[in-house]
Amino acid sequence: MQRYEIITNFAHMRESVRSIEAISLCFTAGVVTGTVLFPGTGVLLPALLLPVLALPCLFRSRLLGAPEPVSAGIILLTFLLAGIFAARSAALPAASTIGPIERLADGAAQSLRSVIGSLPFPSGETAPLLSAFLTGDRSGLTPQLTALFRDSGASHLLALSGLHMGILYLVFDALTKPLGHTPEARRLRFVLLTAGTGFFTLMTGAGPSVVRAFLFITISETLRLKQRPRSSARVYCMALLIQLVLDPSVIGSLGFQLSYLAMAGIFLVYPVLERWYPEGSRYNPLRWLWNTAALSISCQLFTAPLVWMRFHTFPRLFLLTNLLVLPLMSALMITAVLTVGLAAIGLPWQPLITTTDGLCRLLRWILEIICGV
Repeated sequence: MQRYEIITNFAHMRESVRSIEAISLCFTAGVVTGTVLFPGTGVLLPALLLPVLALPCLFRSRLLGAPEPVSAGIILLTFLLAGIFAARSAALPAASTIGPIERLADGAAQSLRSVIGSLPFPSGETAPLLSAFLTGDRSGLTPQLTALFRDSGASHLLALSGLHMGILYLVFDALTKPLGHTPEARRLRFVLLTAGTGFFTLMTGAGPSVVRAFLFITISETLRLKQRPRSSARVYCMALLIQLVLDPSVIGSLGFQLSYLAMAGIFLVYPVLERWYPEGSRYNPLRWLWNTAALSISCQLFTAPLVWMRFHTFPRLFLLTNLLVLPLMSALMITAVLTVGLAAIGLPWQPLITTTDGLCRLLRWILEIICGV
């Protein structure tokens, strides 16, 4: 499936109804409509919509016999109304319960923070930083360090996001590769990868951007396991649909909005910018520099307008920050996972602890330089 197939599908109603892209967009539009245009309707609107949503099922035989444009339009309209129904139903008060898995994840997060705090890092800022990067707990950060990340345009590093999940996924993927590539090994790797990233999602509080990254990983790994085409548009829309079905109220979260806008920029703009670089070796350092810049620009093109609307600010040094910090952040996350993992099983290794501490100090030094520019 091509990147812009969704546009073609809307021109051909038959394919639109059958594609997850069209269904996802209609449901998302319904959630936005229900959230923005119909606030405070209580149970009235969901009660009115429920029998309407049942009509396509009751008259499905007639619907299938109708002309193609009519049946396609009715089905897409049904998903639009379903989105409105989901948004207003999610706004109704409900009892909150914590299940055993959530309690287990919360206990694991506390244990992880305890392990991080017990490590003998030379710098007193390293443990709070790792706690923020790996568990989302920023309570130990000093106001000066938080301001340093904010002023340098690197605040997104402190908020657990798809970046952190992506790096952890690469670590998990590398650790499971020795299992092999047989059908049984692929299934085992699938279980380990999805279970590991899923537990990390719960352990860190299941923020919208982390959930989005987890859904991307799960859907992509499922398609790979089934040997199905892994279209970027299909993975994106499936994740969007699933996340909104599970929690329609997340549509109002800034983290959710920025996460999906950033991914839209990566899927739509980044491939265009990447092709601008002349053909040559993919391991050319200048090509890597160009790709990193293209990735940052792609994200900012889609997220900057929303950030400006909400905060009336723009990270003018975002390109410099990402070029210098993203590679360092990747290395830091890898050493941090290894450091904490070894310590958790009772095998703390001082050279690795010192290396992780040095990377944290280097990160702070780079941010201080950027703030001074």
